[in-house]
Amino acid sequence: MTTELNEQEKRALAAIDMEGMLAYLDEIVSIQSLDGEETAVQQNIAQKMRALGMEVDEWQIDFGQVRQHLAYCEEVIREEGVGVVGIMGNGNGKSLILNGHTDVVPAGDRENWTIDPWRATVRDGNVYGRGALDMKGGLVCALFAAKAIQDAGIELDGKLMIQAVIGEEDGGVGTLASCLRGYTADAAIIMEPTELMIAPAQAGCLNFRIMIPGYAAHGAVRLEGHDPIAKFIPIFQAIMAFEAERNATIKDPRFDNYELPYPICIGTIQAGNWASTVAESLTFEGRYGVAVEEDSEEARRQFEAVVHKAAQSDPFLQENPPQVEWWGGQFESAGIDPAHPIVQTVSDAFTQLTGQPPIQQGMTYGADMRLLVRYANTPTIMFGAGDVRKAHQPDEYVPLAELKTLVETLTVTILRMCQ
Repeated sequence: MTTELNEQEKRALAAIDMEGMLAYLDEIVSIQSLDGEETAVQQNIAQKMRALGMEVDEWQIDFGQVRQHLAYCEEVIREEGVGVVGIMGNGNGKSLILNGHTDVVPAGDRENWTIDPWRATVRDGNVYGRGALDMKGGLVCALFAAKAIQDAGIELDGKLMIQAVIGEEDGGVGTLASCLRGYTADAAIIMEPTELMIAPAQAGCLNFRIMIPGYAAHGAVRLEGHDPIAKFIPIFQAIMAFEAERNATIKDPRFDNYELPYPICIGTIQAGNWASTVAESLTFEGRYGVAVEEDSEEARRQFEAVVHKAAQSDPFLQENPPQVEWWGGQFESAGIDPAHPIVQTVSDAFTQLTGQPPIQQGMTYGADMRLLVRYANTPTIMFGAGDVRKAHQPDEYVPLAELKTLVETLTVTILRMCQ
C-alpha cells in the first residue's frame, strides 16, 4: 500500500474545479433525460469531453444489432440513441473505464418537491435534483477528475475511457452497445450511489408479470364468477414465503448487512373494469432479486414452480393456470474477486484521502456492472457518492462532501491505474 500521496497526485488534486463541477452538474440536470429521451444530454456531454481535450467516440447506436444480443432488455422501445465515450492517454499502459448513465426516472408530482427537480440546487450541504444522485453526479465527478489531470499538465501513459451511457434504468442498452463496440479495459468503475462503499458484487433482478385468469359475473351473483382478486391472495402469500426461504438459505458475506438482500417486490396490480362486476382477470408485476452467481434461468424456473404449485389449490386455476411472463429489465448478477487490483487501488486512494478504510459491500440493486463483467471481460466495481435510498423519490439528493471525496478518489485512482 502506498503510504502517502505523491507530488503528481497532490498537483492533480489541487487542480480539481469543484465550482465548475457543480455548475456543469446543474447544466446536465436541467436536461430532462428521461428514458428514451437521452440524446440531448449525450450530445452535451460529448461536447464537454471535447472541450476537456478528450478524443470522443460519438455514434448512433445500432438497435438492430443490440437487440440480437442475449443480454438485451428494455422497457422503453427506442428507435434512436447516442453512445458516447471520451478517451484520454497514450494507451501504452493499463486501461480504466469509468461508466455512468445519463437517463433518469420521471420527477413525478412537482408538488412533492421542495426545489425545482430539473436544477442542481445546493442546500444544507447536499445537491438536490433529479439525477444529481442517480447518477449524473457520479458521471460529472469522472469528467472533472479527468479535467483536473489535464489542468495539472499530467499526461497518462495508459488509457482512460469515460462512458456516458443511456438506458440503465430499464436494462442497460447503452452499456451493452459500448461493449459491442469493443470497449474493454483492465478494470472499470461504475459511479452508482454506494455511499462511498466499494461494491465488488451486484445482485441481479428480474422483472416479472403474472396474469391470473378469472370469470366475469354480475356483482349481485358474484359466486357464479371466479374472482381473480381472491385467487391472487394465496399466490402472493406463496411468493412471500418463497422470498423468506431464499433469504434464509442463500448466504453471501458481501450481503450480510442487509435484512433482505434478495427481495421480491410486487409493484403493480391491475384487475377489473367495473365496480359491480367480478373481474375477468388480474395482472400483477414485480421485481425478483437474484443472488450473485445464481443461474438466472434456474431462478426463473423456481419462481414459476412456486406460482404453479400455489395455483394447484384452486380447481379453476388448475384448468386455467396463471401465466408468468419475464419482461423489461432482466439484470443478471455479477461479482469479482475482492482482492482484484482495482479494489485495492480504490481502497488505498480512499484511505489516504479520508483517513478511513472503505467498507466493502455488495449492492442489492441491478446495474450495468454485470454487462462489463460478463460481456466486456472487464473486472468492475461500483463506487459512488450518495445513498440509493434517496434515488427515484422527491427531493433526490447527494451529499456535497461525498461528491468531493468521489472526484478526489477517482483522480488518484486514474493516475495510479493509467500511468
